[in-house]
Amino acid sequence: MNLITSLLTNLNYGTILFLMLLESTVIPVPSEFVVTPAAYHAASGQLDVWLVILFATIGADLGASINYIVAYYVGRPVIYRFANSRWGKMCLLNQEKVEKSERYFDDHGIVATLTGRLIPGIRHLISIPAGLARMNYWKFLLYTTIGAGVWHSILAALGWYLHAIVPEEQLNDKISEYAEYIKLIIVGIVVIAIGWFVIKQLLKKKNR
Repeated sequence: MNLITSLLTNLNYGTILFLMLLESTVIPVPSEFVVTPAAYHAASGQLDVWLVILFATIGADLGASINYIVAYYVGRPVIYRFANSRWGKMCLLNQEKVEKSERYFDDHGIVATLTGRLIPGIRHLISIPAGLARMNYWKFLLYTTIGAGVWHSILAALGWYLHAIVPEEQLNDKISEYAEYIKLIIVGIVVIAIGWFVIKQLLKKKNR
């Protein structure tokens, strides 16, 4: 955790990519405390906000791909065993959380890979049921990229906005304060995305 703390205080494109890779596996790295501060610094000219979003999304794709590949090849029993192990608990993981992500995937189908990237508690685990279900990798990667890109864009917009109103020493407190607003935005986006997907499927069936 000291390494993560050190990386969080020295944000650049490489550390953003690495931290988002970790966040998309099973290591608890809160993306709002990576992308939002990075965008905050981008607003002052230290970084480029578009590159912040790009490298964060690439990192998310890499981390999600690791989860997908592991789940694809090792299967559910091994995943559950790890989740219930000491190492799993150190990563704030347990079987119940994995099962929750599986239920979400089962309820929403492949679109869950996109919308799941926006939901706290599901975001970093949704790639596991995708791997267990042996979802087409390229489709998985496309939806993961879109979902992660939207999420990082929201966080980057928040960081850019906070730069105009908050001194840096108050930044983390303000990020925590705005977390509830972020959740409301996310719920709205997820509802719209699921609604769009359902309507699209209904129109396909009607055309047939």
